[in-house]
Amino acid sequence: MKIPKSGMGKKSTAARGYLDGQMLIASPSMNDDRFAKTLIYICAHSPEGAMGIVVNQPASNINFPDLLVQLNVVTEEEGILVSPRHDDVKVMKGGPVETGRGFVLHSSDFFIENSTLPIDDGICLTATIDILKAIATGSGPSSAILALGYAGWAPGQLETEIQNNGWLHCSADPELIFGAPERKYERAMRKLGIAPGMLSSDAGHA
Repeated sequence: MKIPKSGMGKKSTAARGYLDGQMLIASPSMNDDRFAKTLIYICAHSPEGAMGIVVNQPASNINFPDLLVQLNVVTEEEGILVSPRHDDVKVMKGGPVETGRGFVLHSSDFFIENSTLPIDDGICLTATIDILKAIATGSGPSSAILALGYAGWAPGQLETEIQNNGWLHCSADPELIFGAPERKYERAMRKLGIAPGMLSSDAGHA
């Protein structure tokens, strides 16, 4: 995966109009069924394109301890004994690109040199199996979600989709990233002062 160069989450990137560390909220006018009512945390945004992780679509029929077994991070016997804390690591459908790869969004209290990308507001992205091993042994980050795949945009594509009212955006917070996925979309909308049921499909931007 090539992550667009974006200043590694520095505040100056936002000043230039980039959305690193922001939440994209699919608007009712979103015409791509894959992203209907999705909430995407933007990990990198630059002139080279954008990359983000869907944080409100749980992967079906799989949980984190089972995934650790499938990836040979732990044995089946060890998987049965995985501590309850590991059950809190939610597995998400991160997007339609590279769905066979795992991407971990996590708190910044865990860092692997040359593997972890710091984004913003204490949030990082790591895409190596080492972080899964760390979580399995209890030495990983205090908060994390595992996403299978990611969402990606070519240069200028995300900007065009926003201009065409496909996406809204708001500031991110730990609850929107790591909280229960069922209410994230509504919570993000309300963060903008919008009641989801009141937003029509032809909503525009000021």
